[in-house]
Amino acid sequence: MVAAALLVGALTCVTVGLQDTGRPLPGPQALAAPGVPPADAAVGMPGRPRSVPVALHIAAIGLSVPLGRLGLNPDGTAQVPRDYQRPGWFEPGPSPGQTGSAVLLGHVDSYQGPAVFFKLRLLAPGDVVDVTLADGGVLHFRVTAVASYAKDQFPSQQVYGSHGYSALQLVTCGGVFDSRTRNYLSNVVAYSSLVT
Repeated sequence: MVAAALLVGALTCVTVGLQDTGRPLPGPQALAAPGVPPADAAVGMPGRPRSVPVALHIAAIGLSVPLGRLGLNPDGTAQVPRDYQRPGWFEPGPSPGQTGSAVLLGHVDSYQGPAVFFKLRLLAPGDVVDVTLADGGVLHFRVTAVASYAKDQFPSQQVYGSHGYSALQLVTCGGVFDSRTRNYLSNVVAYSSLVT
């Protein structure tokens, strides 16, 4: 069931920013995204048991916030957070630390100003992302790449798919803002892999 939901999630768009449109993206891309870690980035790091992530801390951008949970909309698109200052975990996928790609989604801004993932684009390889789990564990992920994609070229499989290790992807909007449609034209993805 989780695998089926993850597949649906891999085929959907996370539209975050000033307006939630929930428009689906094309299917998984055949080519790996540029700058994304190779499949052996975390060889030897076993996956952890499933546990709900409850907090996110990223010292490099001064971020420390609780996490919500996100599922699927009736049309099969991924839900986006209702709170612009609180990111959410895509619950149909793996939890952070499990083998596969755990995904956190957050807004970049709103009409009121910067939102929780406003500085996500400033992350750099080597930065540390800490996730606190409901079981009391704290996991440390190291950023391996930050990339921006036009929404019609979003690499769903690269972001949501399993690559054989414990990955964490953080997703928001970015790039040019189209004032006519009230949407950003791109998505920013910070890729990271489990280190401890």
